[in-house]
Amino acid sequence: MRKKSLSKAFFALMLVLLLALAACNSESSSDEGSKGSDDGDKAEDKDKGGESEDGLYDISDFDKVAANDDEAIDGGELNFGLVSDTSFEGTLNYAFYSGNPDVEVIKWFDDALLDIDENYNYTQDGAATYEVNDDGNEFTFKIRDEVNWSDGEPVTAEDWELSYLVIGDPDYDGIRYGSDFTIIEGMDEYHAGKADDISGVEVIDEKTLKITFKQATPSLENGGIWPYAIPKHIFKDIPVAEMAESDEVRKNPVGFGAFKVDSIVPGESVVFTKNEDYWRGEPKLDKVTLQVVNPDTVVQALKEGKIDMTSDSFPTDQYPDNADMTNVQYLGDVDMAYTYIGFKLGTWDGDKGEVVPDPDMKMADKDLRKAMWQAVDNDAIGNKFYHGLRWNATTLIPPSHPEFHDDSNEGVTFDQEAAKQLLDNAGYVDTDDDGFREDPNGEELVINFASMSGGDTAEPLANYYIQSWEQIGLKVELLDGRLQEFNTFYDRVEGDDPEIDIYQGAWGVGDDVDPTGLYGRDAAFNYTRYASEENDKLLEAGVSEEAFDTDKRKEIYDEWQQLMVEEIPAFPTLYRAKLVPVNNRVKGWDVSSEANPYHEVSVTEEKPEINE
Repeated sequence: MRKKSLSKAFFALMLVLLLALAACNSESSSDEGSKGSDDGDKAEDKDKGGESEDGLYDISDFDKVAANDDEAIDGGELNFGLVSDTSFEGTLNYAFYSGNPDVEVIKWFDDALLDIDENYNYTQDGAATYEVNDDGNEFTFKIRDEVNWSDGEPVTAEDWELSYLVIGDPDYDGIRYGSDFTIIEGMDEYHAGKADDISGVEVIDEKTLKITFKQATPSLENGGIWPYAIPKHIFKDIPVAEMAESDEVRKNPVGFGAFKVDSIVPGESVVFTKNEDYWRGEPKLDKVTLQVVNPDTVVQALKEGKIDMTSDSFPTDQYPDNADMTNVQYLGDVDMAYTYIGFKLGTWDGDKGEVVPDPDMKMADKDLRKAMWQAVDNDAIGNKFYHGLRWNATTLIPPSHPEFHDDSNEGVTFDQEAAKQLLDNAGYVDTDDDGFREDPNGEELVINFASMSGGDTAEPLANYYIQSWEQIGLKVELLDGRLQEFNTFYDRVEGDDPEIDIYQGAWGVGDDVDPTGLYGRDAAFNYTRYASEENDKLLEAGVSEEAFDTDKRKEIYDEWQQLMVEEIPAFPTLYRAKLVPVNNRVKGWDVSSEANPYHEVSVTEEKPEINE
């Protein structure tokens, strides 16, 4: 899609804002209300979901479940807006998708086999129940008899086994293979092509699967087990290397969720019809139409009733100007995500399946990375751009996991004078009086910055970072002179494009607090390509036997968070609130992380309400 350009008047306005932000001193980091969920005092100043006296909002003031006391109609149709400035890629299978737009589609028609509670612990309420042996390393899963694929075939233990066989296969080209799989007995041998099956994954009978892990870890019952199946009766004859591009993934995907795929317009929309035999009970809606909606037009689509609700990616910066829409209710929660600036520090070795740090990378100097963190005022960004609905991030374990987020760690605080001094001491000085620093060898230093398009704030925010770094004497330029659309951005970051030195990304973290999947040596998602012996040691300790003691595990992860503050392969910029506007006719939608609202959602009127 064409990137929306800024008018000269708007650019001038944003320049004033950028200058104001850059001029903010370190006192702004203590503004009350910037960390909404922790600020009880400010909550007294505003109505439900309302604005405080200082113009900020508090995510704790928003309901998580759509409030609607009217009686639901029989059946009905719902229009769901997938907010994105690009098409969804169309890799509609949990084993192969890599971007959030695709998973927003998948969740309507496919389920996990295991449910979680509000603390991300597995429960016995999901499509499969489980038992654990006394040593804690052997799990026996029983899939419920009533759990069937949407084509009527039963979901079997062999289906679940197949997902492990596919992801562990040497020909698998996705990004899921990592520590969640290498911890299984026999997986290393299978992945290396030395075994025809995985000794630690055993089909007991049609509905029973046993998985044996090399060791017991505290993650295994906290989101650390792969809970997704692949229908063997559909995929058994498709070579693993061809699965991701197959029609069975792209055009005719089958799941066992509340709905089934009726039709797909690639990248643009999906029509779902209800799965009448859904194991949790027949869905209340007859039909759901999912369509991609650009961030620039999503509010208008909501006002006109063209969509009933949006994905979690509704741009929070648009909330303040549209908080008084009469036909929607805004639901909200602390998001399991954060935005960050990542530094390219190496490359990915696909053959070995691990990152290869490169000490000669442009961003290899820790002092340079720290100075770039010190240069940006994320408190001001959260307040000015997002009105408190995003706030200064300090560590790489977000507050969505309060048991392990170290709220006493302040990260690296905003201080441009300290940043300048740090660069001076590290040998980054301006030798030719052009206003920009050369590197310690006296060579020109130009840092290429990749940032995504999407929403009204994307471009001014990227410009703010660039201007903040300019104010400490660093020349930072947008990659190709422009923002990158979502799919292109991640293709280039994941592919270690040598033109990228730094990038602004966002992570949705998993249920399991273990950060190995994002920052481990063998994690394909480790896009910074950082690795160190101390990092390996702490990540291993976090899933060790001693980490079964929650206090000890917290101690380990506090130490890991501090290591990341010192090493800075990436620095977190903002923690996030997620806002979901839903039409007043919608009933039963729940934005809680543990919720599975798809079969429970209903409508109370035939047509969406229109904004008055």
